[in-house]
Amino acid sequence: MAGMRVVIVECDEAGNVDLDDLKEKAAHAGDKLACLMATYPSTHGVYEEGISEICEVIHSHGGQVYMDGANLNAQVGLARPADIGADVSHMNLHKTFCIPHGGGGPGMGPIGVRAHLAPFVANHPVVPIDGPLAQNGAVSAAPWGSASILPISWMYIAMMGPQLADASEVAILAANYLARHLSGAFPVLYTGRNERVAHECILDLRPLKTLTGISEEDVAKRLMDYGFHAPTMSFPVPGTLMVEPTESESKAELDRFIGAMLSIRAEITEVQNGNWPAEDNPLKRAPHTLADIAGIWERPYSIEQAVTPDAHTKAHKYWPVVNRVDNVYGDRNLFCACVPLDEYR
Repeated sequence: MAGMRVVIVECDEAGNVDLDDLKEKAAHAGDKLACLMATYPSTHGVYEEGISEICEVIHSHGGQVYMDGANLNAQVGLARPADIGADVSHMNLHKTFCIPHGGGGPGMGPIGVRAHLAPFVANHPVVPIDGPLAQNGAVSAAPWGSASILPISWMYIAMMGPQLADASEVAILAANYLARHLSGAFPVLYTGRNERVAHECILDLRPLKTLTGISEEDVAKRLMDYGFHAPTMSFPVPGTLMVEPTESESKAELDRFIGAMLSIRAEITEVQNGNWPAEDNPLKRAPHTLADIAGIWERPYSIEQAVTPDAHTKAHKYWPVVNRVDNVYGDRNLFCACVPLDEYR
């Protein structure tokens, strides 16, 4: 940490940075304040309307603002980090510019800095870069990053051209479409002005867990039976699912996801009404594999309900290959034998 200490800033009830808390902690740090890391739009799925004031507070104490590019796909063509007040911004390629998660994608991408920080950018001993100080060391061996990743983003940007702004707008529209259709079944935790979200939304499953015992984990694993990879679970808020449809999902696919989530909500109601046991139902047993139905079936719900719960799965079945596991500890039937976390400490 190079002698630095992380200070966590609180959020308000709407999911925004608590400006009063930020000002108090910034004042306490005084001239020792180095920087603030902010994601915009925030990971809570809302645009921080006070983001410019947030930047001003940090600058007033001599600090710098680093704007994480994880949610840049809700900014491209619509806003610019430097105009907002950021001093540094990472431009994520793996969500914004066509690169998938994995294969070197996460973390890959250029880092933009204001002019006063240009001399401190990494240089390269083999291929010198104009601007940074010559004695600055290299961050990685390759002068410009991954040669297998970057050309894909270059082609995407070149082909999209001005339509990159359309991609941002469609990503925002898709998230609001999901939020509006699902909010009656699963409360959307945070919304901004006019009850709108940014490019992602957080579905709050905590009230349902209190009523029925069905958790965010149960819903995430049940989605696999419907042919969906689970959304982000319990981040940034424990007990929730964060859904980020991006601009690449068609309306038909969004409607299919909405249908699956509403069907799962109906299944939760069956548990709530006592029609299925609290610990033996399609959600607690999900995901269902081919091995599950190959043996003797002695469950209070049918095989059809388990593996083909909607019209899409009847025509296009995706089979999960691993049964429910007890998280890091492994399954009772030894499908996965993970050592306890204490072994890593």
